[in-house]
Amino acid sequence: MSDSTATPEQPRRPLRELAGVWRTVWRAGRWLAAAQLAITVITGLLPATTVWLMKLVIDALAADRAGTAIGAGCGLAAAGLLTMVLAHVNSYLRSELQRRIDRLMRDQLYTAVNAFQGLSRFEDPQFLDRLRMATQVNGPALDPVTSGMFDVGRNVITLATLIGTLFVISPIMTAVVIAAAVPALLAEISLARQRVGMYLGMSASMRRQFFYSSLITDVDAAKEVRLFGLGDFLKGRVLRGLGEVQSAERRLDRRELRTQSLLALLGAIVSGLGLVWAVYGAATKVLTLGDVSAFVVAIAGTQGALASLVTGIAGGHEALLMVGHHSAVRECADDLPPTTRPAALAPSLRQGIEVRDVWFRYADDHPWILRGVDFTIPHGQAVALVGLNGAGKSTLVKLLCRFYDPDRGSIRWDGVDIRDVDPAELRRRMGVLFQDFMSYDLTAMENVGIGDLDRVDDSSQVEKAARHAGIHDDVAGLPRGYDTMLSRSFFLEEEKDDPDTGVVLSGGQWQRLALARTFMRDSRDLLILDEPSAGLDARAEHEIHERLRAHRADHTSLLISHRLGTIRDANLIVVLADGVVAEQGDHDALMAADGPYSELFRMQASGYDAAATGQEP
Repeated sequence: MSDSTATPEQPRRPLRELAGVWRTVWRAGRWLAAAQLAITVITGLLPATTVWLMKLVIDALAADRAGTAIGAGCGLAAAGLLTMVLAHVNSYLRSELQRRIDRLMRDQLYTAVNAFQGLSRFEDPQFLDRLRMATQVNGPALDPVTSGMFDVGRNVITLATLIGTLFVISPIMTAVVIAAAVPALLAEISLARQRVGMYLGMSASMRRQFFYSSLITDVDAAKEVRLFGLGDFLKGRVLRGLGEVQSAERRLDRRELRTQSLLALLGAIVSGLGLVWAVYGAATKVLTLGDVSAFVVAIAGTQGALASLVTGIAGGHEALLMVGHHSAVRECADDLPPTTRPAALAPSLRQGIEVRDVWFRYADDHPWILRGVDFTIPHGQAVALVGLNGAGKSTLVKLLCRFYDPDRGSIRWDGVDIRDVDPAELRRRMGVLFQDFMSYDLTAMENVGIGDLDRVDDSSQVEKAARHAGIHDDVAGLPRGYDTMLSRSFFLEEEKDDPDTGVVLSGGQWQRLALARTFMRDSRDLLILDEPSAGLDARAEHEIHERLRAHRADHTSLLISHRLGTIRDANLIVVLADGVVAEQGDHDALMAADGPYSELFRMQASGYDAAATGQEP
């Protein structure tokens, strides 16, 4: 299974990623960015201004120039006030920019994911790891390379002005302070790389941990967890996965502790040497008291700005490594080869759908699921697909929906290879009930209506589909009818005991609701039903299949079922075995052939007969 994304070890061109992020910033809030830039320049100049005003105050006091000292003191107060006000304004601008970037980045990511027409990407562990990393790239995660870049700019301005101040007092000490920052920068960047590498390396463990944790807390799993006593077993898996992740984090934290301690020691030595030099200069009358105070404040400010600059650059580097996963997902090619000139289908199906010598396997190193399957679904007729588990029935449904393409052979819609048809257009021509249908935490109206988004709010059409599926009376009897939320997951604690806030349906009711969702597309060219009555009791199953028989009278349909009595009236029955068509024909012809279908049918029938007579089948 090919993947066009970069491997975890491949660098993702940081400068290109930085340019891409700033295009996003400009789209999300150009005026917010411009305002932050202005604040950056002003706040970057304030520390050096404060140093010089402080030197002026001390020297004026030492020279008994009260007026000058008071004026400089007022300047210090104004600088402090301006610093506080701008900090609050910048905090608001920063948060608003984060929110806008978060929305835009999520929009870009989910647009890219929704553009994948097939399913293969979602079965690729490497892609899933990258996708999980990409979902963590939001507004706050990008802050080091968005608003954080303004912090870097402010620190650069502060450093330039403070280093200028230090250089006036001592060029040698200035060089020492700058030289001490170089190893700090290199160490922080190295730690950032290791941190992102650790996150990606632990991605599989994190996913397993999340999976086992969700089983412990999921209501659907709660029955079996308690019946089989799986609680401690699953807890052990969670803690084992958590232990792997925390061990990796602990190793990195220890490495970071050693590095940061050495860097702090280096900074303390530089500060200490500078202080000793300044005191010696004052004692020998080389420096004034104002020079000493300015030097002490400047060297502290320089080291603080350097530390912030190093942290900001390292954090930005880490964020760029993370955003590389976001870019990689967005740049992923569609997993289904696009057609440059999609073929147009006739307004309605005329001849039928042909499955021609179709071979398929899910990966090159996997066994063949289908090995040369041939059959036709004629227009206006009902075709049934039967076979043992693993025969390839559900895989054929996926191929018909073009979630995958055949490795060999073709599927033709009125003679047109569906690989030449836009997948979205092809799927608009179908109504499909999957065996593993979804139960959405939405209202009953939405659960049915999303089968056809163009008519999701059409209450008459939704009710018609629900009646057709035999679920209308159940839905109408809910506390709020079709507006009842079919979930108990999204409510406040004080609403939990209110029956009107949401209900939970039975498995059979969900089955009928999913069938109603499919019937929202009852006018489409092809109806595919994969085990449509698997969760229903005998009476409900009989009722549903009577409704389906009436529906199939003038529709092209494909029905998959293990209960052969429900499909015996199909125009054509195709029997799959070991990935090939073992036999095909109508019920009477297959029974007369005395082949696999006949054997399966008699086996099921004997079971029912034995149950009716009380005999051993």
